Amino acid sequence: MNKTSYNNDSARRVVVTGLGVVSSLGIGCQEFWKNLLAGKSGISKITAFDTSQYDRHYGGEVKDFDPTRFMSRKKTQYLGRASQMAIAASILALKDGKFFLRKKIDRDRMGVFVGTTAGEIQILEELDDYKFKNRRKFNSSLMLVYPASSLSVNVSLEHKFNNRSYVFPTACASGNYALGYAFDQIRSSKLDYALAGGADAFSRIVFTGFGQLYAIAPGKCQPFDKNRQGMIPGEGAGMLLLESLETARKRRALIYAEVLGYGMSCDAYDMIKPAVVGISKALQKALKNSRVNADQVDYISAHGTGTIENDMAECQAINRVFGKRTPKIPVSSIKSMLGHTMGAGSAFGAIACCLAIKDGHIPPTINHEKDDSKCNIDCVPNKSQRKKLKIVLNSSQAFGGNNGCVLFQKFS
Repeated sequence: MNKTSYNNDSARRVVVTGLGVVSSLGIGCQEFWKNLLAGKSGISKITAFDTSQYDRHYGGEVKDFDPTRFMSRKKTQYLGRASQMAIAASILALKDGKFFLRKKIDRDRMGVFVGTTAGEIQILEELDDYKFKNRRKFNSSLMLVYPASSLSVNVSLEHKFNNRSYVFPTACASGNYALGYAFDQIRSSKLDYALAGGADAFSRIVFTGFGQLYAIAPGKCQPFDKNRQGMIPGEGAGMLLLESLETARKRRALIYAEVLGYGMSCDAYDMIKPAVVGISKALQKALKNSRVNADQVDYISAHGTGTIENDMAECQAINRVFGKRTPKIPVSSIKSMLGHTMGAGSAFGAIACCLAIKDGHIPPTINHEKDDSKCNIDCVPNKSQRKKLKIVLNSSQAFGGNNGCVLFQKFS
């Protein structure tokens, strides 16, 4: 990450002015937010592939996504599903932010930063079907768009952006990594604008992998519940339009929230199991770098996958950092409704944070039935809460001990 000091008073302020969502709970940030607050579930039976050979059959699929609403049919034939969703989310974010690309300087001063877990892994699945199952003709040109870097490149090409384009493959924390780096680039005046977030499409390979780890719940995700049985894989794309405060004021943009800073850690404790110390470090760094005290945080959007190990470690880390105040801080997991959308997960969390600040409303953790004494938090069970929010924190963890947290503040 860029070494620009957050404590440099001459550094520019960074704000969020547009939100784009492609999710199983809706396409567009308003539909997404309405369904989150209502506690609706985007989990359904999987249709992307045949699950008859599996003992789990549910996922957070985006079933009403038509890429031709956002790009030509011809173009969709040369793009993987993750790129299609990332482009759609970027278009929605620009539209939501009323950001109309008219001047060359806009394109020269814009960067694209996308987090992902699996990139365009579905292309390998198509190759597998062609080679071993002879199901359909394989379009060999798709191999050109297989590399994960194609996600940000395709978004940049769609909008004819001429500057920085990065992909962050730090798995389920990658959306926060993308936001952190975009924040640095604008803060240090290397860019004026950025599209940052994450994207992953539903994958048979990923689903099989989590199944082999016995990490998938039978039918519903229950973060922080005593009887939780695992995560539910999902898909989607979330993009945030970030820009300097100067440019936002100049074009009289609506400001959802200000990005205060971020914190990251990579403890490499275990490939799969999370480490409390690593999560704690990311939380502490985010607070320090943002000049925020632990008693100032009003809400935490948790990683909250619904697995026994992850939920317990995250709650212990929150208790370690926030101490006696922990039970008073609402800590909810929107994965209970969306499933685990991999690289898009922390991007969706960031979008929820911005909307929570703007709306004064906290989304719930649904499917909560029984408290777990080892998860000593207020998980906002089943119903959303009204609360005026000033500072909120978006937390994420990933395999290999990659942890990332981003802090947002109500703009004033």
